[in-house]
Amino acid sequence: MDNLVGLSSSLLYKPPMCTTVIHAKILHTSLACIVTLPMAPSSCFVALFTLSCTLLLLMGCSDAQLSPDFYSKSCPDVFTGVKSQVESAVSKEPGMGASLLRLFFHDCFVNGCDGSVLLDDTPTFTGEKNAAPNRNSARGFEVIDDVKSAVEKECPGVVSCADLLAITARDSVVLLGGPSWNVKLGRRDARTASQAAANSSLPSPTSNLTDLISSFENAGLSTTDLVALSGSHSIGQANCANFRARIYNETDLDRSFGEIRRKNCPSSAGPGDNNLAPLDLHSPVAFDNTYYTNLLQFKGLLHSDQQLFSGGSTDSLVRTYASSPSTFSSDFAAAMIKMGDILPLTGSDGEVRKNCRKIN
Repeated sequence: MDNLVGLSSSLLYKPPMCTTVIHAKILHTSLACIVTLPMAPSSCFVALFTLSCTLLLLMGCSDAQLSPDFYSKSCPDVFTGVKSQVESAVSKEPGMGASLLRLFFHDCFVNGCDGSVLLDDTPTFTGEKNAAPNRNSARGFEVIDDVKSAVEKECPGVVSCADLLAITARDSVVLLGGPSWNVKLGRRDARTASQAAANSSLPSPTSNLTDLISSFENAGLSTTDLVALSGSHSIGQANCANFRARIYNETDLDRSFGEIRRKNCPSSAGPGDNNLAPLDLHSPVAFDNTYYTNLLQFKGLLHSDQQLFSGGSTDSLVRTYASSPSTFSSDFAAAMIKMGDILPLTGSDGEVRKNCRKIN
């Protein structure tokens, strides 16, 4: 979503790159068994068993290479170093926590969690920072610079920028009162970026429920993940241009809430387009479950938010999260771990940048 804490994407899910290869002979033999060509039963069993094991290896390969203990020997104090910088930034400006969380989302949902969102444009390189969902809204890059500098002093050339994004996202949520989780590490940084992919991969705030569910499924995430991760909108703000149509044209909107939001968002495009409003009217800098109670009261700021409670398949889950903060926290943490597994570069792929803004 091209709002402050965007979540979703049309990114097609691809299995992780691994050294495991499915041999054509095994695949051919297994398919022959499936279509019942004349073959010895024992041969069919061996072929199908081998193919099944190989597919399992492929599916779990990237997951096995990422681990919370990845830097336990090479940079044992990485979590401490990151936390101190995030604490400093969020204490100065609580809204920065939402921005850092959003950076991780916008990184992972555009060609995977590879730090590409951090790369600056140059005369010969076009990054993702000026893509429509990021332009004049993505921020926190200076905080990531500070985090990287602090970690580089202790462990030069060891910790990737992609991993730093993952850790800062978790720390930001915790500092604002949200749940914690074990951040899996071991990602490497991309040497490329794609403005086109950033423009196409993040649905707009006008996305309907069907589009949102499809986008998450394409990224390997479930409908539960969609609803849980949308709870990130309990913090942060959105531009008037992203919710104008909702507050002026839609009927599933609490009347008093609409009146409040229209005071700072003119009906016509113009100078007021960038006027900000909190995504959660009641506790905009506290990571909690009030986002869902807002939806029950038809106080979702974005069209895509209110779509989660609009008579569709996600209504029951919104009710669950509104009534059970612990269930929301647990599901959110699990979804964040799962999202962090989207297409990571591992092993010898990519690099570990010295400066998060440019390739080595």
